Amino acid sequence: MLPLFWNPKSRKCLVVGGGDVATRKVSLLLQCGVSVSIVSPRLSRNLQEPVNRGQVAYTAREFSLSDLDGIDLVIAATDNSALNQSIAQSCKQRNILVNVVDSRDTSSVIFGSLVDRDPVQVAVSSGGASPVLARSLRSRLEAYIPAAFGELSKLVSTYRPVVKSTLHSPHERQKFWESILEGPVAELVLSGFLDDAKRMLERQLDDWRNKTVTSGEVYLVGAGPGDPDLLTFRALRLMQQADVVVYDRLVSKPILDLVRRGAEKIYAGKKSSNHTIPQEGINALLVRLAKEGKRVLRLKGGDPFIFGRGGEEIETLVDEGITFQVVPGITAASGCATYAGIPLTHRDYSQACIFVTGHQKGEGADLHWDALAKKDQTVVFYMGLSSVGIICEKMIEHGLEKHMPAALIQQGTTPEQKVVVGTLEDLPARVAAEQIQPPTLIIIGEVVRLHKTLQWFQPKPPSAP
Repeated sequence: MLPLFWNPKSRKCLVVGGGDVATRKVSLLLQCGVSVSIVSPRLSRNLQEPVNRGQVAYTAREFSLSDLDGIDLVIAATDNSALNQSIAQSCKQRNILVNVVDSRDTSSVIFGSLVDRDPVQVAVSSGGASPVLARSLRSRLEAYIPAAFGELSKLVSTYRPVVKSTLHSPHERQKFWESILEGPVAELVLSGFLDDAKRMLERQLDDWRNKTVTSGEVYLVGAGPGDPDLLTFRALRLMQQADVVVYDRLVSKPILDLVRRGAEKIYAGKKSSNHTIPQEGINALLVRLAKEGKRVLRLKGGDPFIFGRGGEEIETLVDEGITFQVVPGITAASGCATYAGIPLTHRDYSQACIFVTGHQKGEGADLHWDALAKKDQTVVFYMGLSSVGIICEKMIEHGLEKHMPAALIQQGTTPEQKVVVGTLEDLPARVAAEQIQPPTLIIIGEVVRLHKTLQWFQPKPPSAP
């Protein structure tokens, strides 16, 4: 198959048939501006509407060879396979393009599944082998390609003459457009800020004209709890256009594999009392890379603004005048609890939910245990594996029953997920017996009782490869 795009202007199309299949074809043709006529003894109710509106010419009778006169494209969509084949043969003899529904061997052209971001169009075809598969792939592309992509194309079309007259080198123009389409201008368009995008494009064109070195940009992106399917579309888009990625220990390998292949990767992981790069060093690194004109992806596990120190990092960017974006991710409490079948709130068990970390800013700082040890709420402890004994002890000491349900989740949302369920009294011993490894999450509250009946995610068994 040779994929081609056909200009429908001043073209005439004949649809033979008036059923549901013909309806879908006519709808597509009308969207593309084709002049459509239908020949069929009967019409479906949906086809009658465009006929009544004068959008389609309709002849109520059986097909005749004379109907092919002056026609550029024919769609045979009757429920009579012999008639469809006869129409196809007549079209081929006259060098008329023909599409026979559900018959790729008889057709000279095949319709692809279309993603329309006017004026950008993407067509997907399986060569007629599996239209359902083509539609499935199209639905994924629909989700991945932003709705405003057409506006981005129109912006480029508008400014192409200006850019061509300003930047005389083809290579220079190519690099300029790459910076526009993979940088903050494109993000402004896709976010709906078209006027701001135009102003920024014009400023950047002035910078290129004057050979002014422009600063890069930082993308602070939440990678979620581990499952790549939980990434947001925006996160994936920015991951695909980064020049360099600075990533944490909590970013799973399958997610890191989705970063643009040519991007430089810098590990900035942290374990308790063991930081590959101190936080101040990370802040300075982001500034330096951006000032070198690079698109910097700061990729953090979970959500960057929930125990991710994202606020500290962008404070430095603000001080240095660096452009940045923040993309939220599914925080570990939400993702891991969901994959463990533990709702964080439930009308019968919990009317509040509190997220807590044992890692405080000041050494020796304590938690507000009296506020945490309440019966009708759920408490989630991030990074609490090494403190599970102290946490359970303190919750009992400050008022919770020792039989209060509690759970620890290891590497939630990934194939290595493990859930240890117990009570405040016995959870530390259960965790010790399981030889749990971080990252982990501790959930305390009556909602843990629901794990047994609501668990749905099946991680791989220990013996699986």
